[in-house]
Amino acid sequence: MIKEDDTSFNFGMFLVKVKRVIRVGFVNFWRNGWISLATILVMTIALFVVGSLILGKAVVASTLAQLEDKVDITVYFKTGADEEEIFTFQDKLEKLNEVKTVAYVSSEEALSAFRKRHVDNALITQSLEELGENPLGANLNIKAKDTSQYESIAHFLEASAIFSIDKINYRQNKMVIDRLGNILNASRNVGLGITLLLSAIAIIVAFNTIRLAIYTSKDEITVMRLVGASSRYIRGPFIVEGIMHGIVASVFTMFIFYPLTLWLGPLAEKFFGGVNLFNYYLSSFFQLFAVLLVFGSGLGAISSFIAARRYLKV
Repeated sequence: MIKEDDTSFNFGMFLVKVKRVIRVGFVNFWRNGWISLATILVMTIALFVVGSLILGKAVVASTLAQLEDKVDITVYFKTGADEEEIFTFQDKLEKLNEVKTVAYVSSEEALSAFRKRHVDNALITQSLEELGENPLGANLNIKAKDTSQYESIAHFLEASAIFSIDKINYRQNKMVIDRLGNILNASRNVGLGITLLLSAIAIIVAFNTIRLAIYTSKDEITVMRLVGASSRYIRGPFIVEGIMHGIVASVFTMFIFYPLTLWLGPLAEKFFGGVNLFNYYLSSFFQLFAVLLVFGSGLGAISSFIAARRYLKV
């Protein structure tokens, strides 16, 4: 019974201390009004950088996906080629690990698309009418899972001794495919580098600001240390205050993004194509807010923990 009472008493004291630490953290947040405001503004800038990187990554990823989707290999078959043979060959292609999709285009569909592309060319239109028959054969449009895999798909196609194949357009497009693949890889690598660099800068700036805010309370920390307060008890309110800075800064950042994405959304869509930035903001609102909330509160808590540690001399 005595052990149970001791355990209950210790747990009760723990809850009392936690409530006291949280209350002191809230009091310090409001008492240090201008310092808290300055810290929130700096953290808002840091979170704005992080949020901008997330939104920018979505735009770039959508643009790159569109470019990547335009790359393909087309296998042209001779006119009158047996459809069963083409379908059998299509099944073999779809089983390749490198292949994403294989689309069959009949000779009639190929002719219709050809007419639409050259509808303003009277000479071609007249030539087709005089010819009186469809000069185009069926084709298979092949898309790879990655641009680097088109080479191996082309080797497979060239090694397939199918009499009805008329032409494979990979060699004509190889330079374009290789250049586009290099651009895609470089864009991803540069984007990752910029993300890491700007994130590091944002973290350093926010950390130094919180460190400066805690510096103003160093005398208070020294007094509490002298009267026997534990390190955890002294550090606790600063951590709570840092978390509050991050939460408020996250809310401010989301408010800033609303008019900004509303204005930039159509412009970015028109210039880059792909996703509309405002629509992405709305559809990913809670995910984006959760990321900023976790990042902001975590940054505030960790920065406060490290900054207070210096003055505690532990």
